[in-house]
Amino acid sequence: MRNNLYRSLLIVAASATAFGALNACNSKSENQDQQQEETAQATPALETVPLKKGMLSTNLQVPGELIPYQEVDLYAKVSSFVKKVYVDVGSEVKQGQLLVSMEAPEINSQLAEAQSRLKSQQAIYMASKSNYDRLVETSKTPGTISGNDLEQAAARKSSDQAQFEALKSAYQSVAANRAYLDIRAPFNGVVSARNINPGAYVGPTGKGSDVPLFVIQEQKRLRLVISVPEIYTGLLKQKDEVTFDVKALPNQKFTAKVKRMAGALDERLRSERLEMDVYNNNKKLLPGMYAEVNIPLPSSDSTFVIPKTALVSSTERVFVVRVADHKAQWVDVKKGREAGDQVEIYGKLNEGDQLVKTATDEIRNGSTIKTK
Repeated sequence: MRNNLYRSLLIVAASATAFGALNACNSKSENQDQQQEETAQATPALETVPLKKGMLSTNLQVPGELIPYQEVDLYAKVSSFVKKVYVDVGSEVKQGQLLVSMEAPEINSQLAEAQSRLKSQQAIYMASKSNYDRLVETSKTPGTISGNDLEQAAARKSSDQAQFEALKSAYQSVAANRAYLDIRAPFNGVVSARNINPGAYVGPTGKGSDVPLFVIQEQKRLRLVISVPEIYTGLLKQKDEVTFDVKALPNQKFTAKVKRMAGALDERLRSERLEMDVYNNNKKLLPGMYAEVNIPLPSSDSTFVIPKTALVSSTERVFVVRVADHKAQWVDVKKGREAGDQVEIYGKLNEGDQLVKTATDEIRNGSTIKTK
C-alpha cells in the first residue's frame, strides 16, 4: 500500500515537470517569432530596379602628339666643302629643289680622269669593231680570210668591248659621287633645322658629321598619334572620327579620322598605337604639339546596364544584390564601362531580375528583405 502511494507521487511529479518544459519551449518559440516579426517591421523596405539591357556610349580622353607626316634628316654622303646654301630655317621647299651645293676638287679630277679613259677605250673598241666587221664582209668571198684571223678579230673586239663597259661603269660611279655634292629636297616640306654655313667641311667622318645638314618636315599634313588602352581596343575601327584640342589654341576644336591601327599591343604600355591624318594647310598646328583627344566609344552590343548605386565593390568581390522570394542573393559580376550614373555589368543574370537599387555589403546574403 505504501509502495503504491509512492509510485503515484513519482508519476505526478514527472508529469508536472514535462508540462513545465513544454510550456517553456512554446514560450521561447513564440518569443523568437515575435522578435523576427518586429525586426522585419523595423527594417525599411528597399527599392529595386528590373535588370535591363542597353547600349552604353562613352567617351575616352587620352593624350596625343602631333608629328610630321614625313620627316627626314639630310647628311652629306661624301667629304666636301659647302659652296652655297640656298634655303634657311622656315623655308618652304618643293620636291627636287636644290638646298645646298658643295665642292670636292678631288672628285672633279677623278671624274675628268674617268671620262678620259672612257673616251680612249671607246676609240679602241670602235677600231676593233670596224676591223672585225670588214673581215666578216671580206670572208664572204671564199679563200680571202682564214677562219683563225676571223676568230682573233672577234676575240679582240669582245675584249675591247668588255673594257669599254668596265670604264663606263667606273665613270658612272664617279659621276654619281659628283651628284651627291648637290643635295635636293626629297619631298615638299619646310626646313625646320639648318646646321651648316658656306665653307664648312662636311662628310661622313670628322667633326660635325653627327648632326644633319638640314631637317625637312612635311607640315601641311600631320599625324596625330595616340595610345589606346587594351580594354578599349575592340571598340575602335578605321575611319572613326575623333576631336582634339591643343593648349596653344584652347578655344578651337579640331577633327581627324582614324587612318592607321597598329594591330598589336605595345609590350610596355599594353596599349595599341593609332594614327590619324590631320590636314594643316593654314599651319596653325605645329609638329611636336601635345593634344587632348576625345574618342567616342559607342557600344557594339547590348549589355546589362544598371545604376552605379546597385553595384557593390569590396576588397574581395564585386557583386549585385538580387531579390528572389524576399531573399537577398549576392551575384558576382564583372564591371564594364561607366557613363554618368550608369555602369555595364557582366554576370550570371537574366533580364528582368530585380536588383536592389542602393546596395551595400550590409545586406547579407540570404537575409530576408522587404521591397517597395
